[in-house]
Amino acid sequence: MNLRGRNKVSAEFNMSSMTDIVFLLLIFFMIASTTITSNNALDLVLPKSSGKTDEVKNVSVSVNKKLEYYIDKDKFAEDTLEEKLKMMLANQADPTILLHVEEGVPIERAVSVMDIAYRNKFKIVLAVSPK
Repeated sequence: MNLRGRNKVSAEFNMSSMTDIVFLLLIFFMIASTTITSNNALDLVLPKSSGKTDEVKNVSVSVNKKLEYYIDKDKFAEDTLEEKLKMMLANQADPTILLHVEEGVPIERAVSVMDIAYRNKFKIVLAVSPK
């Protein structure tokens, strides 16, 4: 007596639909990559100059936890800070102050230095440590 069923499940896998998907993806990425790699910049040969660039000197202002103010490595009182910065940055075309404020210093101390820079039209950069 033969008790096997008439319906057999085929274990074959048809690859034709998979190859269609792969070719469609290939075409998509080929078209997308050509639009991404083309930039709108022009390839120009820029003129050369024998001129010299001006050396820009940044002045560093530091405030530590003891609320002491330093310009570069020299200690100054808070009330004389503005006068000294004016003298140091008087001859520069683009005067810049690099502000280092130690962690834990009240924000008012940093804002006072920023206010000095604002009144005298100095650029100011707040220095932070990287994470």
